[in-house]
Amino acid sequence: MAAERSSRPQAVLFACGQNAVRSPMAAGLFRELFGKSVYVASAGVQKGELDPFVVAVMEEIGIDIARHKPATFEDLEDMEGLNFDLIVTLSPPAHHKALELTRTIASEVEYWPTVDPTAAEGSREQKLDAYRQVRDQLMKQIRARFGRSGSVNE
Repeated sequence: MAAERSSRPQAVLFACGQNAVRSPMAAGLFRELFGKSVYVASAGVQKGELDPFVVAVMEEIGIDIARHKPATFEDLEDMEGLNFDLIVTLSPPAHHKALELTRTIASEVEYWPTVDPTAAEGSREQKLDAYRQVRDQLMKQIRARFGRSGSVNE
């Protein structure tokens, strides 16, 4: 466990296309698991609107992200700088943007291909299921990459 903690980055950025679905979900899960032991933020290549389905599926597991304000990489850089040890990209556009940034910042970049659940069709419940699948996949990846901590419905 001590080795897990020592290899864990000090600051992690999750990034996707619009910072409205996947990256705020990942950041919320990460924050719930690791609290303030690791700094976490999220950003998008463009700025979208927070998706209400994301808020709903996160509330199901006790995580409130309703106040999340989507931001771009540039917004984040202006607000606090881009001082991240690791950038986890969840979409191809975010991955390309993060790789561009590594020309000027010393960050490791990992690509976790993640389905965009906004493309799901069907009833409200079928759409929610698509978002739940993404949430649960992100939780598994976060735990596999960073170790187990926190409680989020063990």
